[in-house]
Amino acid sequence: MPPEAGAPRELLRIQGLHAWYGESHVLHGIDLSVREGELVTLLGRNGAGRSTTLKAILGLVGRRSGSIRVNGHEMIGQPSHRIARLGRLGYCPEDRGIFASLSVEENLQLPPILASGGLGLDEIYVMFPNLYQRRRSTGTQLSGGEQQMLAIARILRTGARLLLLDEITEGLAPVIVKTLGQLIRTLKARGFTIVLVEQNFRFAAALADRHCVIEHGQVVEMIEAADSQADRLDRYLSV
Repeated sequence: MPPEAGAPRELLRIQGLHAWYGESHVLHGIDLSVREGELVTLLGRNGAGRSTTLKAILGLVGRRSGSIRVNGHEMIGQPSHRIARLGRLGYCPEDRGIFASLSVEENLQLPPILASGGLGLDEIYVMFPNLYQRRRSTGTQLSGGEQQMLAIARILRTGARLLLLDEITEGLAPVIVKTLGQLIRTLKARGFTIVLVEQNFRFAAALADRHCVIEHGQVVEMIEAADSQADRLDRYLSV
């Protein structure tokens, strides 16, 4: 069905996505759409295929098939650097991906420019005051929360508008998790589109527009945030 008049346009459309690591077939026909300005979480147990879905969008898997359209561009068959530029995609991996031996400010000066509109250093330091205070510190001198903030700040420098965030709260203290929640709200208010892989449902529930539940490499349910209930999701998320 065509979108309703005035409805946000579809920014990401995944259809029949299969992905492999070597001979291991991990994704088995993922179907997912994300509208501009929306925050969609990918929920599920460890090993369900949530992180692989993000990597497959960027072509960071051994092999993939199906269709991935970002901003109207088909990404299957494109190299990762071209995917990032065509789709204005920013990816924050689970391991954060910062340069540990470089200072905060050096890390922030390195990301490539994907498109105009990336945040300047002054804007970054207003949004992340801790990073300003630690701008001369190396990555190894930062706390886990500061490393996570730096990882997100780096992709905001690039001009990316679609953010793929993988387990950003994992292993962090509750006070840092709360700060990251406030940051995500700020980014959403500024019009960023976000796909968030998250194990902490309480964190995700307060932020998301929709929850996409993945099991065994397939989407088994799409739940509007207004309809989501912890007991309804428990059968998918409990060990």
